[in-house]
Amino acid sequence: MTAVADILKSKGLATVHTIRPDDSVFDALKCMADKGIGALLVMEGDAIVGIVTERDYARKIALKGRTSALTQVRDVMTTPVMFVQPTQTSEECMALMTDNRLRHLPVVQDERLVGLISIGDLVKDIISEQKFVIEQLEHYITGQRG
Repeated sequence: MTAVADILKSKGLATVHTIRPDDSVFDALKCMADKGIGALLVMEGDAIVGIVTERDYARKIALKGRTSALTQVRDVMTTPVMFVQPTQTSEECMALMTDNRLRHLPVVQDERLVGLISIGDLVKDIISEQKFVIEQLEHYITGQRG
């Protein structure tokens, strides 16, 4: 099983995009669109106070007749935010995401944000692990050395 720290390393220098709770939802949407991402961590200083996602917009703005320009992120963000540590495994993260219907998990070490993993990151890792196991089994069955 892969540790979260290894998944973060494989992503390279992935920036975690953030927004403040008093920013507008419109600003959050614009940032997500510009960056091609589906979520922003909501930060006050170094503290994670929430997460805002495209799902939050759809359910808490669009369907409720609010306007994104006049609504603050704090009014629609999801809180509290579940997080994982770098030592946790991809399997633990997948279980947490599945059980809680999450698509993003901040990675925190010593109360400091060190990264963000998505369901896509986990699926990519699991597929890679399965591909390796299949290749090893094929080599074993055919008697080839891998």
